[in-house]
Amino acid sequence: MKMNGRRYGIAAALAVLLLAALWTLRPGLTPAEAEPTPEEIAARIHKSAIVIDTHVDIPSFFGSALYDPGLRNAYPVQVDLPRMREGGLDAAFFIVYVSQTERGAVGYAEAASEALAKFAAIRRMTDIQYKDEIGLALDAADVRRLHGEGKRIALIGIENGYSVAKEPALLDFYYDLGARYFGLVHNGHNDLSDSAQPQEKFADKPNEEGGEHDGLSELGRAMVARANDLGLMVDVSHASRAAALDAIAASRAPVIASHSSVHALRPHPRNMTDEEMLALKEKGGVIQIVAFDEYLHDVPEEKKAARRDLAVSLGLTSLDAFFSADAETKSKFVAGVAELDAKWPRATVATLADHIDYAVKLIGIDHVGIASDFQGGGGIEGWSHAGETANVTIELVRRGYDEEQIAKLWGGNQLRVMEAAEKARKAK
Repeated sequence: MKMNGRRYGIAAALAVLLLAALWTLRPGLTPAEAEPTPEEIAARIHKSAIVIDTHVDIPSFFGSALYDPGLRNAYPVQVDLPRMREGGLDAAFFIVYVSQTERGAVGYAEAASEALAKFAAIRRMTDIQYKDEIGLALDAADVRRLHGEGKRIALIGIENGYSVAKEPALLDFYYDLGARYFGLVHNGHNDLSDSAQPQEKFADKPNEEGGEHDGLSELGRAMVARANDLGLMVDVSHASRAAALDAIAASRAPVIASHSSVHALRPHPRNMTDEEMLALKEKGGVIQIVAFDEYLHDVPEEKKAARRDLAVSLGLTSLDAFFSADAETKSKFVAGVAELDAKWPRATVATLADHIDYAVKLIGIDHVGIASDFQGGGGIEGWSHAGETANVTIELVRRGYDEEQIAKLWGGNQLRVMEAAEKARKAK
């Protein structure tokens, strides 16, 4: 009996193993679910996270037949609604940029006119042309609401405080038009701030070390205070190191660097030093690492000179000129740039991720974001237009960032700063 019982036990065990084996061989079933690929994880992230690009430039005729944001446009357009949908880009700060010119009544008037044209163009897109597809967000709650409705989201940032001249009341006016961050300066000192890339013809004093104001001017400090009062985020990209540190210290709300990269990896005046990034973190702010070739790696002077010469030879000496050029001229420029990129390759999404990695290790995942600077010189191999946005996410997944971390990088951190600026607002 003892032997028979043992045989019975062995037979039962074998039967269980056989049934298990047969179960795993049923059609459509596998012993274990396959690990999702980085592409699958990225697709999942883009369905749930709010993906925000904090810097997209536009020409003054944005919203016209020359640049219809509802259509898939040819180069030099890098951001339109079809590409935003294709790349999983939910939101973008469209930029009211004004060029730096001679300070004085004429220059101030021209800057204000240029700014108003861009405000009007953005509002035309969101309020008239494509109001069923994209909405204007005026606060973080609007961003979340519009995302929940399945719409693309437009936000507005100002680049170059030259557009406010010496009139703080203009800042109130621009806020009422929808501006939600205020970039103090661009290339060339202005009345508010020293620039990271000064141009002597746009400075009241020669650009000796120390700049014109040794950082922020008193008017600049007053503008930072007024921005805080309005609930308008202060942006220190393009500011000199002294001006950036001044603005961070002066602001009572967190500050952003809307499109900068890491100076330790690429020593460029436009990139932020460890000191600046640590100060930004201390104030609760965010640096948005930007996909701008020259800020991510060294670009030979020979290539830069050849690209400038190509643009000049084709009459493409401004952003508006690029957009209004005929198809043949654009084609020649694209072909010429492709030849230069073949000889001297552009930075890649991996290079961008290197800068993100460095910033995250230095100041933490809560203080880093991502920007393109599309249509203002941005664009790298793998992220050359909004339709390729998911490629950045895929690279971050491959590097071990989890879904929560990537959601912070792509927009969560920016929304936190936006909410903090809103809380700092004082009644007018």
